[in-house]
Amino acid sequence: MNHTNCTSPLSAGAKALPDGVQAFAHTQAMWRFLANPRVSPKELAVPLLKAAHEAVAEQVGESVLCIHDWSRLNYRCHEAKQDRLQMTHKNDVGYELQSSLLVSAADGAPLAVPAQNLVTAQGLWRCRDETISAGGQTHLDELSERMDWLEAQQFGKRLVHIIDREADSAAHMRRWSAQGQHWLVRVKAGSSVQFGKRSMSVKEVAKQLTFREARQVQCKGQPAIQWIASAPVVLTRKAKPTRCAPSGRRVAPIAGEPLALRMVVSRLYDVQGRLVAEWYLLSALPETVSDAQIALWYYFRWQIESFFKLLKQAGHHLEDWEQESGRAIFKRLLIASHACLLVWRLAREHGEAAEQSRAFLVRLSGRQMKASRPITMPALLDGAFKLFAMLEALQHYSPAELRGFADSILHGARSEKGKHHV
Repeated sequence: MNHTNCTSPLSAGAKALPDGVQAFAHTQAMWRFLANPRVSPKELAVPLLKAAHEAVAEQVGESVLCIHDWSRLNYRCHEAKQDRLQMTHKNDVGYELQSSLLVSAADGAPLAVPAQNLVTAQGLWRCRDETISAGGQTHLDELSERMDWLEAQQFGKRLVHIIDREADSAAHMRRWSAQGQHWLVRVKAGSSVQFGKRSMSVKEVAKQLTFREARQVQCKGQPAIQWIASAPVVLTRKAKPTRCAPSGRRVAPIAGEPLALRMVVSRLYDVQGRLVAEWYLLSALPETVSDAQIALWYYFRWQIESFFKLLKQAGHHLEDWEQESGRAIFKRLLIASHACLLVWRLAREHGEAAEQSRAFLVRLSGRQMKASRPITMPALLDGAFKLFAMLEALQHYSPAELRGFADSILHGARSEKGKHHV
């Protein structure tokens, strides 16, 4: 309940509920819990995995989307964190978060976060391990292992792995297809494929296709129209590993078996007819999944960006947490992920009771909402914490005492303003 609150850079700690215990005692309890070696990330992730199974079981249809992405956590001013990782330039210091988000294939609603990692200078913390493991893997090599682990969890539905342009790797696409995994990858405009009897870039292929209108969507908060086109292509190019041989030289390109794929091009136009986004997608999905469905599923990829925003900016302000190690940060992150699950579950529930609960939490948060977007996850988080705080206060203070607190505030205001009515 403490972690449902929406914090700010100036108050990034977990807020203390008004349960009669001093706030410092809450701080000490959190410190001891995160420092306790008997509490491992794997234990904290067990309820997250259970919630993922429950959420998937509630879904209709045969597919669930599994969106993968990476996000850097910048702690350049947090010198007490001795295991910070130097990522690119000298000010890009901190940790790297690697997350896999399950999303409804029907409407894109976020369901659960069954797998998360945190990369530090000391190694890799994974939610499926008791202790830290060696790092040094490339993103896609690690992701391949994570995908294998997720498939082994047997969620009961087909996982469709959705990855952005970093997964434009011939070697890994061949590997995933050889293992029978279903994936959807956005590729770079210059990536080459065989179209007909010619090898050309996907951008050149798109110029030869006929587009058709698919649906109306939102792009950066504005209405847009999605147009799509598709074509069968074959991946024939050699893989270009980024690793180096023992000699220190980069590994030479590696030839592979031709891989038959479907290419889907998605274009978003605003109401003035201007092109605002264009995605080149390659998929290893069966023909029973339509082109329009593939384009929509990739459109749902934005949900993982919203998850990162909830963690880093609009909710928990993760990059301002003061814990002094990647291990403590990761454990607290898993707890905060539980809080995200609460509001995700409430947001997708149907019925009058759920609708009233959502409206009450938004009102309790005190936030001004757009008519087109009456509910947001940060508002639900904020409202939930205030609700829990109210209930906790009623357990420790009588209504007369609470009324007395309110009267003392109002009387103080009167004394300052004289005869003005407050």
